This record gives sequence, structure tokens and C-alpha cells, in this order.
Amino acid sequence: QVQLVESGGGLVQAGGSLRLSCAASGRTFSRYDMGWFRQAPGKERQFVAAITWSGGRTYYTDSVKGRFTISRDNAKNTVYLQMDSLKPEDTAVYYCATNFLGSDYDVRASYDYWGQGTQVTVSS
Repeated sequence: QVQLVESGGGLVQAGGSLRLSCAASGRTFSRYDMGWFRQAPGKERQFVAAITWSGGRTYYTDSVKGRFTISRDNAKNTVYLQMDSLKPEDTAVYYCATNFLGSDYDVRASYDYWGQGTQVTVSS
């Protein structure tokens, strides 16, 4: 079992920044690749970013490249998503998850444990 708890969401104006955190417990966090997904109202949950267990490789969906940065601190069992230059279309519930495959980072089915999500709202 693993527990994931996201935090850091909120309401921000377009062009602003937020940093999301995902604290993990119950599993050897440092052994697993991690990902962030988001789900807007009425839409499918979509891949945002992923990071390998060592932090050596990162992956992003095209719409956030150059604006979002994923990172992790294995000593703190935490993965982060720094979001800059936010746009109204970034509004969604953001989820972190553990990747059990070690690949297919943009595929939802590659992830097993999920957090409860944190709301991000970007006003225009």
C-alpha cells in the first residue's frame, strides 16, 4: 500500500505561479517513477508530467513544456510540480500517482496508486 497526499492548489490569476507537492508514505518512494495528471470538469484525466526514480529524466505533455517543472526530493518522499505562467486552460484537479511500469509515462493505466487530488483554478 502507498498513500499519496497532494497539496498546494488554489486560485491564481493568469500568468501566476503555484507549486504543488505530493507527499508519499507506505512504500519505498525512491524506487518508483512518479507522475502528475490533471482532470478538468467533463474531461478525461490527462498526463501532465513524470519523473524517474532518480530524477534523472523528466517528461512533459506539450502544452506545459517550458512552463511546468517536475522534481522530487527522495529524502522527503515528496514530488513537486512547479507551475509558472499559468493559463485558464490549466484549471483542473491535479493528481499525483506512482508508475509501476517504469515506462509509458503518459498512459493512465501505467499508474497504480493515486492521491485524492488538489484543485487548481486559474482566473483570466
